Amino acid sequence: MNVHHDSEQGCLTLHLGDRFDFSIHRAFHDACLGDIPPARSYVLDLEQVVGMDSSALGMLMLLREHAGGDRAEIRIVNASADLRNTLRIAGFDKLFTVH
Repeated sequence: MNVHHDSEQGCLTLHLGDRFDFSIHRAFHDACLGDIPPARSYVLDLEQVVGMDSSALGMLMLLREHAGGDRAEIRIVNASADLRNTLRIAGFDKLFTVH
Protein backbone atom coordinates (compact mmCIF):
# COMPACT_ATOMS: atom_id res chain seq x y z
CA MET A 1 0.00 0.00 0.00
CA ASN A 2 1.25 3.43 -0.94
CA VAL A 3 -0.11 6.44 0.96
CA HIS A 4 -0.02 10.03 -0.24
CA HIS A 5 -1.24 12.92 1.90
CA ASP A 6 -1.85 16.20 0.12
CA SER A 7 -1.86 18.51 3.13
CA GLU A 8 -2.70 21.54 1.01
CA GLN A 9 -5.92 19.93 -0.26
CA GLY A 10 -6.52 17.85 2.88
CA CYS A 11 -6.77 14.68 0.79
CA LEU A 12 -5.39 11.28 1.76
CA THR A 13 -4.91 8.88 -1.17
CA LEU A 14 -4.30 5.18 -0.66
CA HIS A 15 -2.99 3.11 -3.58
CA LEU A 16 -3.77 -0.44 -2.52
CA GLY A 17 -1.79 -3.47 -3.70
CA ASP A 18 -3.19 -6.64 -5.23
CA ARG A 19 -5.15 -7.69 -2.14
CA PHE A 20 -7.60 -5.64 -0.09
CA ASP A 21 -8.12 -8.02 2.80
CA PHE A 22 -7.29 -8.65 6.43
CA SER A 23 -3.57 -8.87 5.65
CA ILE A 24 -3.42 -5.07 5.27
CA HIS A 25 -5.67 -4.24 8.22
CA ARG A 26 -2.86 -2.87 10.40
CA ALA A 27 -1.30 -0.80 7.60
CA PHE A 28 -4.74 0.54 6.58
CA HIS A 29 -5.53 1.44 10.18
CA ASP A 30 -2.20 3.16 10.72
CA ALA A 31 -2.49 5.11 7.46
CA CYS A 32 -5.93 6.58 7.95
CA LEU A 33 -7.67 5.51 11.15
CA GLY A 34 -5.09 5.85 13.91
CA ASP A 35 -4.77 8.78 16.24
CA ILE A 36 -4.54 11.19 13.33
CA PRO A 37 -7.30 13.72 12.65
CA PRO A 38 -9.55 12.90 9.70
CA ALA A 39 -8.59 14.28 6.30
CA ARG A 40 -11.10 16.41 4.40
CA SER A 41 -11.35 13.75 1.70
CA TYR A 42 -10.08 10.28 0.87
CA VAL A 43 -9.33 8.49 -2.38
CA LEU A 44 -8.90 4.72 -2.43
CA ASP A 45 -7.24 3.62 -5.66
CA LEU A 46 -8.09 -0.03 -6.34
CA GLU A 47 -6.36 -0.25 -9.71
CA GLN A 48 -4.06 -3.10 -8.63
CA VAL A 49 -6.57 -4.89 -6.41
CA VAL A 50 -7.64 -8.28 -7.77
CA GLY A 51 -9.64 -9.37 -4.75
CA MET A 52 -11.09 -8.21 -1.48
CA ASP A 53 -12.82 -9.92 1.39
CA SER A 54 -15.38 -8.98 4.01
CA SER A 55 -12.72 -7.40 6.21
CA ALA A 56 -12.08 -4.88 3.41
CA LEU A 57 -15.74 -3.89 3.57
CA GLY A 58 -15.36 -3.51 7.33
CA MET A 59 -12.29 -1.32 6.88
CA LEU A 60 -14.26 0.88 4.48
CA MET A 61 -17.01 1.28 7.06
CA LEU A 62 -14.48 2.18 9.76
CA LEU A 63 -12.96 4.77 7.43
CA ARG A 64 -16.39 6.21 6.69
CA GLU A 65 -17.15 6.51 10.40
CA HIS A 66 -13.74 8.08 11.11
CA ALA A 67 -14.20 10.54 8.23
CA GLY A 68 -17.56 11.82 9.44
CA GLY A 69 -20.22 9.31 8.45
CA ASP A 70 -22.73 10.81 6.03
CA ARG A 71 -20.53 13.91 5.66
CA ALA A 72 -17.52 11.82 4.61
CA GLU A 73 -16.02 12.43 1.19
CA ILE A 74 -14.56 9.08 0.16
CA ARG A 75 -14.00 8.17 -3.47
CA ILE A 76 -13.17 4.67 -4.66
CA VAL A 77 -11.45 4.83 -8.04
CA ASN A 78 -10.06 2.43 -10.65
CA ALA A 79 -11.98 -0.58 -9.33
CA SER A 80 -12.42 -3.49 -11.72
CA ALA A 81 -15.90 -4.47 -12.86
CA ASP A 82 -15.87 -7.39 -10.38
CA LEU A 83 -14.93 -5.14 -7.46
CA ARG A 84 -17.53 -2.54 -8.46
CA ASN A 85 -20.12 -5.32 -8.58
CA THR A 86 -19.13 -6.53 -5.10
CA LEU A 87 -19.43 -2.98 -3.77
CA ARG A 88 -22.81 -2.58 -5.48
CA ILE A 89 -24.17 -5.86 -4.10
CA ALA A 90 -23.05 -4.84 -0.59
CA GLY A 91 -24.80 -1.47 -1.02
CA PHE A 92 -21.51 0.41 -0.74
CA ASP A 93 -22.22 2.34 -3.94
CA LYS A 94 -24.75 4.27 -1.84
CA LEU A 95 -22.24 5.02 0.94
CA PHE A 96 -19.18 5.84 -1.17
CA THR A 97 -18.55 7.51 -4.51
CA VAL A 98 -17.41 4.69 -6.81
CA HIS A 99 -15.71 5.68 -10.06
